Amino acid sequence: MAQDLTIAFIGNPNCGKTTLFNAYTGANLKVANWPGVTVERVEGSIQEHNLNLHLVDLPGTYSLTSYTMEEQVSRQFIMSNEVDMIIDVVDASALERSLYLTLQLLELGKPVVVALNMMDIVEKRGLEIDLHRLPEMLGVPAIPVSGRNRTGLQILMHTAAHHKKSVKPDVLIHNHKNGGLAAKHRKYAMVYSDGLEEKIDLLSDELKRRYPQLGNLRWHALKLLEQDQEITAQYPVERPDIIDRSYETDIINEKYDFIEELINEVLFYREEKDAATDRVDRILTDRWLGLPIFLCVMAGVFFLTFSLGDWMKSFFDLLLDWLSGGATQLLHVLHVSDVVISLVVDGVIAGVGGILTFLPNIFVLFVALALLEDSGYMARVAYIMDGIMGKLGLSGRAFLPMVLGFGCSVPAIMASRVLENERDRRKTMLVTPFMSCSARLPIYVLFAGMFFERYKMLVAYSLYVIGILVALLVAFLLHLGDRKHEPNDLLIELPEYKSPSARTVFIYVWEKLKDYLTKAGTTIFVASIIMWLLLNFGMAGYTTEMAGSFGALLGKWLVPFFAPIGLGFWQIAVALIAGISAKEVVVSSTAVLFGIANVNSPGGMQELEAMLGSFGFEPLNAYCLMVFCLLYVPCVATLATIHKESNSWKWTGLTVLFQITTAWIVTFVVYQIGLLLI
Repeated sequence: MAQDLTIAFIGNPNCGKTTLFNAYTGANLKVANWPGVTVERVEGSIQEHNLNLHLVDLPGTYSLTSYTMEEQVSRQFIMSNEVDMIIDVVDASALERSLYLTLQLLELGKPVVVALNMMDIVEKRGLEIDLHRLPEMLGVPAIPVSGRNRTGLQILMHTAAHHKKSVKPDVLIHNHKNGGLAAKHRKYAMVYSDGLEEKIDLLSDELKRRYPQLGNLRWHALKLLEQDQEITAQYPVERPDIIDRSYETDIINEKYDFIEELINEVLFYREEKDAATDRVDRILTDRWLGLPIFLCVMAGVFFLTFSLGDWMKSFFDLLLDWLSGGATQLLHVLHVSDVVISLVVDGVIAGVGGILTFLPNIFVLFVALALLEDSGYMARVAYIMDGIMGKLGLSGRAFLPMVLGFGCSVPAIMASRVLENERDRRKTMLVTPFMSCSARLPIYVLFAGMFFERYKMLVAYSLYVIGILVALLVAFLLHLGDRKHEPNDLLIELPEYKSPSARTVFIYVWEKLKDYLTKAGTTIFVASIIMWLLLNFGMAGYTTEMAGSFGALLGKWLVPFFAPIGLGFWQIAVALIAGISAKEVVVSSTAVLFGIANVNSPGGMQELEAMLGSFGFEPLNAYCLMVFCLLYVPCVATLATIHKESNSWKWTGLTVLFQITTAWIVTFVVYQIGLLLI
């Protein structure tokens, strides 16, 4: 009968761990949340070497020191009796960063195999790793693999199967001047200074006396010296003569001293690469130049989004015009009723089809963001913003979810898990939706293109800047009222600059476009039909007079709320309410409201501008509309994510109220200033 073996995959974020895990499990995946928390648990099962292998993909973590929610989950599981073996997935192209976690894992007293992932990137960069010397210094096997190219997979699992009971390290060969610690250097990969080792021995003896059932005394002794809250609470030891202060910094520093020694022994030809990266960073992360450069980079992104995207969308416009005209003719030939023709042409095609014409702009935006992220630049942005965020009561780490918000608010909200305490997580979840996501881009393209043709790029760019400024201002105001705030320093290793991978960029862009198309085929499709029904049915049933429809009644009821901010038009009010389902629906609803099949075409824009102008809707109103769309209630998917991450309907409701209030106040200020200037 095959033996069961549970293997935990653990590694730093973005080390390729999940790619490697998926290479083994394929489609045999089970995804659920860990008990009591919102962090995902991904599992899979395979059979190898007469073993039933149960594989668990843990959240990415830099260490086993429990700060963030994901670090807590990873540590608790890796320490549990459920785990028989650990596969430590190491980004071989960032070996120095990855080895800190490796050293912590080796101290757990469980079988460990190191998977040197991304070896193909190591070769491309002209680096070499001594695969003979590395296992000698760590005392565990180190297997080169590539999850992306599916190489080394069988060897890795073969090694894991044969080391499933290897708790003690293999032969360790160090070049230390051992002195009286020679025995320890033969027993442990990581040996500390004499003073620390003496304290570790004393605490180990004390733990053995007090808790005879406790395993891995050395690891627990180290955690007591670090004054780890969880371990100190579980296994209290009253020895102030030994634990006279926190030795966490000492332990960290000595680990990194050993890592530096190890890197010098096993990694070659890195000096030239490091020097090139440092030269670039002197400019891009400069105290005074860093932020202006970031703003210029984002300006370039939006210039491409509009210029290149607008050129590409002309082909989509032709296709949609042909589809709309063809559908109308076909339905007339089939003698379909006018109601059904209106539903198909004015509802579905105008709503869904109009949104699809923005696909080129969305495509260009995602390509640009993917290139920036994969090149290593976005990590610099968090570093640049650390000082600013610190003054606002948040770590530079909080800017990472905010940057993700440029793409989509849902993963941005989920990324708040990287923060260490609940207060900072909730503050970040509150301000992140102010960052302009890609779903808002169609609104900017449409209204900026209609009313600010010559300056549409600058107008759209100004909205992204307003979103950032409002988010930072709100964070600052929240900080003023937070008396319990504790300093939260950012610790981040800046990755080496690299040429973006075409495959990585393709996968990133495709996943985003697929989500966009899926939304068009589901949420926006349903919203367009509902909008058509609201605008074509009233108290008297079907009507061609939109002013008597249910939608008009709802919009007119909301006009007093929107009038002080320049949006006192019932059609606009209806479109904004519909936009809560998905921000793109504001555009599709506008198309349905005014019966324009291809609202994003030059002809459609002219027709819509004329209709809006007849109501007194002018450029200032258009800008206020874009500002309000930027800041008001995030989409339903984002609200669902906020509830999931906060586990509180009350907090979700307060978020909705806060977003609406903030949007109204900011838009009111913009509108009043605009009236003074006109």
